[in-house]
Amino acid sequence: MSSLFYFFKESLTGFTRNLSTTLGSIITIFLSLLIIGIFLVGGLIVDNTVKSVEDKVSITAYVSDDAEQSDIDTVMKAIEKMDGVQSVGFTTKDEALQNFSNSMSSSEIVDQLDGMNPLPASIDVELADPQMVEGIASQIEGNSTFAKIADEENPADSIKYGQSSVKRLFELTNYIRYIGVALVALLIFIALVFINNTIRLAILARRKEIAIMRLVGASNGFIRGPFLMEGAMHAVIGSALAILSIEMLRRFALPQVSNTLAWLPIDLSMTSYLMIYAALIVAGLVIAGIGSLFAMRRYLKV
Repeated sequence: MSSLFYFFKESLTGFTRNLSTTLGSIITIFLSLLIIGIFLVGGLIVDNTVKSVEDKVSITAYVSDDAEQSDIDTVMKAIEKMDGVQSVGFTTKDEALQNFSNSMSSSEIVDQLDGMNPLPASIDVELADPQMVEGIASQIEGNSTFAKIADEENPADSIKYGQSSVKRLFELTNYIRYIGVALVALLIFIALVFINNTIRLAILARRKEIAIMRLVGASNGFIRGPFLMEGAMHAVIGSALAILSIEMLRRFALPQVSNTLAWLPIDLSMTSYLMIYAALIVAGLVIAGIGSLFAMRRYLKV
């Protein structure tokens, strides 16, 4: 206990001795963790948005008007057995026309059909895993029974799932993840550099005292303790400021954005925020610990 008190007292001394450098370290940790925290919040919002879009990804396989019901049932049973399929339904020609009519703001287009129904019946596939949409579509295309009842001569032309849109969606989400990881890595590196410089200056300022401690037989852990605690203090203060800033955004800014963009699912649970806050504290302590250890290993030969 006395050693911890000594570490704390000495870390406060180092904290105030190089105040400008200390403030630079804290501000760097604060800004780094703030951006990381905002990215995590944004990442969860993007993830929710992507999931809401992915939930709408489905496959529609159109069948010809003269298709036998037994063949349709055979294809539907085969699709149900495919991995990644959640459910399989069937839309008749009449139901397809009714759905089209309901989607129109005016009935003029339907009236102009003069009783004709050009829309084909379809097998509708809901997916448990939207990422498997292309593989499932390929399996349906390769089904010999479906090739016989497909609405088009080429079975691939009878299968629709928004191919280009789905591909762009998945590519965009992957790019966002890559950019996010690179940004977080850069911010962590910058914070490590500042922590390293701060602890290095603290070591240089106390080099005579450290030399005396060595002469009287102080252990390596006893000498390192104050510097580790000083780095931890920087991390705690920086992470606390980052958490406070994100909490202010959560309480005052996000509700305004939510009202403006009601279609965007930006509401996150408090549990999600608490997990982010805990991650920021841990990240701050890890960054400070690594930066301090690196500085001591390089500049404190004990």
